[in-house]
Amino acid sequence: MVAGYLAAENFKHLGQQDKVKTAWTIAIIASIIIFGAVFLVPDIDKVPRYIIPLIYTGIAQFLVQKYQGVAIKAHIESGGQTYSVWRSVWIGLVGLVILLAIIFAIVLLTNKDALQ
Repeated sequence: MVAGYLAAENFKHLGQQDKVKTAWTIAIIASIIIFGAVFLVPDIDKVPRYIIPLIYTGIAQFLVQKYQGVAIKAHIESGGQTYSVWRSVWIGLVGLVILLAIIFAIVLLTNKDALQ
């Protein structure tokens, strides 16, 4: 979701409003697929923990480069405004807190021992 937010913000600042909704749609669908795979695929615990984040990070980077790379490069070369890396780190941390809250809520709601 964080990558989708950043891609949508890029589209917005590049003046490509029609692609903002598409970026959000892809991010939501990808998140549902990732969570579904993590919770529903049997023996997923045998996959090293770093593999899944590496895969979806690589896919996100590929998509951003494919659909925004040229425009971002042109924007920077023409002296366009950019944000610091720390803004991305902050957004990533907010996304992590939201994710942990969702997981915590799911565990509380599905674990009968936690409710008693």
